[in-house]
Amino acid sequence: MRPALEPVKDVTVVSAIIPCLDEETAIGKVVAAVLQQNVSEVVVVDGGSRDRTAERAEAAGARVIVEPRLGYGRAVQAGIAAVRNDADIVVFLDGDGSDPAEFISDLVSPIVAGQAAFVLGSRVRGSREPGSLAPQQLLAAHVGGLLLRLVYGASFTDLSPFRAIRRDELSRLGMKEETYGWNLEMLMRVASARLPALEIAVGQRRRIGGVSKVSGNLIAGIKAACSISVTFVRLALELRHRQPLAGDNG
Repeated sequence: MRPALEPVKDVTVVSAIIPCLDEETAIGKVVAAVLQQNVSEVVVVDGGSRDRTAERAEAAGARVIVEPRLGYGRAVQAGIAAVRNDADIVVFLDGDGSDPAEFISDLVSPIVAGQAAFVLGSRVRGSREPGSLAPQQLLAAHVGGLLLRLVYGASFTDLSPFRAIRRDELSRLGMKEETYGWNLEMLMRVASARLPALEIAVGQRRRIGGVSKVSGNLIAGIKAACSISVTFVRLALELRHRQPLAGDNG
């Protein structure tokens, strides 16, 4: 068994990472909403937008970095590398306004209290606006949750990007995925490492504007599904031989 978690220090530094591409309609509102949640900083990773996403994110108070290489995982990893050195907790969410930022405190609080190292915000639980999740997203959530339960005994119900994790534990996970499989990879590594994890219901809103890079595009959705499937199989094989994280006792 892993040793009990120590509560995070009294003054907690929370960094939020928002990867985005062509989200000028939503990003300013998203950054402003996140900054209202006692977050210490917002890092927006712009994937080479052709609109004013970076400009509006910066105007709203975010620190913007550009990751020109394609790949969701690459963008998130660039954000992780850019957060403050003293960050205790890292929060991830999308930049289209679909993740309800007011739930950030609910994601972070169990980590601050030492009750969990990782908290997932489930979109399929809680209040969902009509049309906020495409059928393929709901199917992916169901199939992903089933596989995670069968292989690892984990009880996640979604592959949601809205999540929070202790910075020290994140650095030990060994995240590698560079594509849309990144969110699944984290869940698999969290489950395999037996990190204390919780899931809360956050629901989902319709995106503020623009078109989803996955659910709004059939070809992109198929590519993302293939990437996620390949990620699961590859990681399931890799993690069978994973060495326990520091502090594991078996």
